Amino acid sequence: MKKTIGLFAAGALVLALSACGGAAPAGTGGGAKSLDQLVVGFAQVGAESGWRTANTKDIQAAFADAKIKLQFSDAQQKQENQIKAIRSYIQQKVDYIAFSPVVQTGWDAVLNEAKAANIPVVLTDRAVDSKDTSLYKTFLGSDFVLEGKKAGEWLLADAKGASAPVNVIQLEGTTGSAPAIDRATGFADAIKADTNIKVVASQTGDFTRAGGKQVAEALLKSHPEATVIYAHNDDMGLGAIEAIEAAGKVPGKDIKIITVDAVHDGMQALADGKINFIVECSPLLGKQLIEIITKLNAGETVPARIVTEEGTFTQEQAKAALPNRKY
Repeated sequence: MKKTIGLFAAGALVLALSACGGAAPAGTGGGAKSLDQLVVGFAQVGAESGWRTANTKDIQAAFADAKIKLQFSDAQQKQENQIKAIRSYIQQKVDYIAFSPVVQTGWDAVLNEAKAANIPVVLTDRAVDSKDTSLYKTFLGSDFVLEGKKAGEWLLADAKGASAPVNVIQLEGTTGSAPAIDRATGFADAIKADTNIKVVASQTGDFTRAGGKQVAEALLKSHPEATVIYAHNDDMGLGAIEAIEAAGKVPGKDIKIITVDAVHDGMQALADGKINFIVECSPLLGKQLIEIITKLNAGETVPARIVTEEGTFTQEQAKAALPNRKY
């Protein structure tokens, strides 16, 4: 009997020591791993614009500086590629998954798979349209509705007192993506205060310079009355400049241009007077993403929504900012 009790006690002691010394899964607290032991899978949208390229470089540099291993994939703007990448990260049993969704919908299944595997997910730049907010820890990115509102408010001020109609061509981002939806919504909400301003045509240029040029060429022909182009990013605005010049008109004068992003090429066009106003959307999210992962790994909670701080630029402000611009 004494022998049996002794064996039971020894077994209990082994179990207790195991429980105390065992490492908790990453992201669940307890400092399970040091940062240099972590592996993070990042599924990027693609390389459709100067903004995206700057975003990728910043994230890769931030992970290198933090000495956290980064598994990186480029989805080439296809949702199915991102889903494959996320499933691959789950199979690899990475510690965290971060991604910038190509579109808002269609993520619940794969995010539930990550949740079942106890792998925390962080959304960067773009949100998902899911009722189950437990599928991700936080969304780090811009307020796209506010960006659209800022663009519309500038146009309201610029068009104040205008006698002639202000006809706008809108170059939308990728159909179904959060920035495309929200930037259109914010802009529409702002300009409704002036019935003299009207969006006469709106079509996707897929956030690319080539797409912006192609769509602007077609819409300028079908809507010669247009006096303003509102592009959801700089690259489409830069493509529109080419289309305007090809039509024998002067960008920034004959047709005013409003864009979102503030990447170097866009800022240069603004400084040159070819773009009239830019709403900033910073791609430098790497440092904040590292901070989020560091906190989660330490067992801390993070806000469900983390908004990046951004401004706007006029021509003079662009000239002043360009010499020290990081992207």
